[in-house]
Parts: sequence; structure tokens; C-alpha cells
Amino acid sequence: MAPAPKHILALRFSALGDVAMTVPVLKLLLQQHPQLQVTLVSVPFHKPLFEHIDRLHFYGADIREQYKGISGLLTLARQLKKEIPFDAVADLHDVLRTKIIRNFLGAIPVAVIDKGRREKKELTRPRNKKLRPLKTTFQRYADVFAKLGVTTDISHQQSAISSQPSDPVANEVGNIPFRIGIAPFAKHAAKMYPLQKMEQVVRLLQGNEAHTLYLLGSRAEAPVLEQWATGHQNIQVIAGRYPFAEELQLIARMDVMLTMDSANMHLASLYGVPVVSVWGGTHPWLGFYGWGQDPDNAVQTDLPCRPSSVFGNKSCPVHGAAGCMQEITPGQIAEKVMKIFTKKN
Repeated sequence: MAPAPKHILALRFSALGDVAMTVPVLKLLLQQHPQLQVTLVSVPFHKPLFEHIDRLHFYGADIREQYKGISGLLTLARQLKKEIPFDAVADLHDVLRTKIIRNFLGAIPVAVIDKGRREKKELTRPRNKKLRPLKTTFQRYADVFAKLGVTTDISHQQSAISSQPSDPVANEVGNIPFRIGIAPFAKHAAKMYPLQKMEQVVRLLQGNEAHTLYLLGSRAEAPVLEQWATGHQNIQVIAGRYPFAEELQLIARMDVMLTMDSANMHLASLYGVPVVSVWGGTHPWLGFYGWGQDPDNAVQTDLPCRPSSVFGNKSCPVHGAAGCMQEITPGQIAEKVMKIFTKKN
């Protein structure tokens, strides 16, 4: 039997939510194997997620510009071999880019993620679905390292990151009694609760003077949120205002986050923030639910067409884009948030 590796090169480039899901696994892996070192290769934007993990070395690689195309990936592979003394490779992504990099790295132990494509297809197909919870992405990541001889127990799902807020963030949130973060956007329409209805959720929540609502999104999405906030002192729009590292610290200070099946669900989960997540074409059973989150905090309807997509990039064949969310009322969502408010008070 080959000896366990001493330094693993891990590859995971995108998307943000999937990269965030590596954080608790890598942290537990390194805690449980004190002699191990890991270098994670990812896009530079993701670096703040990993700065707190001992013996985790982050290698930022801009694969869209600096290392673009096959020649760029060859250059990256050569640099990795020259600069990092790794003795095994964990491919946590298994896409064309990482396959090319693996090939260029030469003869070295390699383990690749099993994405469970067959069972996910069975769960999302229009007819004769096999409805059952699938292996989580966290466990799939842990399985990759197990193939290399380093097993990881991920059953204890405690907060993956503890953070002290920077001055700008501390000034923003202050000592407000109950902070509600709301991230209403998602990459695909099938994962977004209709904005008109989400505005109704905002109205239900901001009617309680003990609440302060923080609206998150990109700079391009901020104008919609500004309209929601107009005339309401207890709604703050923070979309596009902070660098990623400071936005993470602000998310960490929330008492609850209301999100879609999106990256913000995973970012809040890393800090142990309770998340009320709204699900449409996708489903928690596909393995992408937030780290340590209470399953009861997922808002969804039991429709025979669900789930219709693994990533939400396909419209529901029965109800169309976001159709699987149409039966969810703003009151149902607000009630879930209020339950967390009641528990904390």
C-alpha cells in the first residue's frame, strides 16, 4: 500500500458556491491529519475563504486571462510542478481545464471527484424519478482525499470560519438587535423567487422595528434593491459596496440569512449563520444544501416535477422558469425567518 501523501495539490476553480463547499472539508482534513499540507489552486477572487485554515496554501490562478487556453494551462502546470512540492493531486472539479492540468502534471497519484451524474439524472428526469437524498458534495470532496489515503470525518458540522469584523463592517452593523441578510438573486431564473414576491417578503419583515434588513447582491443588481429600501430606515443596501473579504465579515454578523439556492447560502453557512433558503427547480437532495443547516429551514413545495435541474440552468418542463416557486407565498418565507427571530429572543 502506498504511503499517505504529505502535500496534496487540490484543484477547484468555480463556481463560488461550490468552492465555498470545499472550505469545511479542507479544514477538517487538515485538523485530522496534522502532518499534511494542502495547496488549493483556484481563481484569485476566492482567496479570502481560505485564509484562516492552517497548512492550507492558496494558489491564485487566473485561468481566463493569465493562464488562458491549453498553452496557459501548460504554463500553469509547469509552475505548479516547479514551485510546490506536492506528491498527490485531488481534482475536486473534474472539468476540461482540470483534466488538462492533471495530464500536464505527469505521473503522480491522482484522485478525481465522482459527481454522481447518473443518480442526479435519475433524480431530475421528467418521468420515473428516483426520489431520495443523494450523497452531499461535502462527502464527495472528502471521498476524493480518501482515495489518496487520507480519510476525513465530516459528521461534526460546526462553523467552518470564525471572523472578527473589520472597522467598516462593524460600523455598518453596529449593535442592532436582529440583523436579517437578504440575497434575492441567483445565477439562473429557476433558482430565483420572483422579485415582486420577494419585495413582499421584505415588506413583511421590515414592518417589525426590531429588524434591520441588509440587502445583498452585485453592483448591477443594486438599483432594484435601492428601490425596495427607499423610505425605510431599517433597510440597508450593501450590494456592491464592499470587497469580497469585507462582505464575508458582514455576512458573518447576520442573525439569519434569507437566500436562494445560491453562493450566499454557502457563504453564510460557513459562519454558522442560520439560513432560510428558497428552492425551485433544484432540491436539497441533490447534495448542495448548506453546511450544518437545519433541513427545516428550506422553503419548497412538493411538486412532481421537482427537481427538474441539478444547477437550476434549465426551466421546469411543466411550469417554466421559476415555476416551481409560484406556490410559495411571501408569508411562508417570512414565517420561517420569524421562527429564527423567536428562537433568538
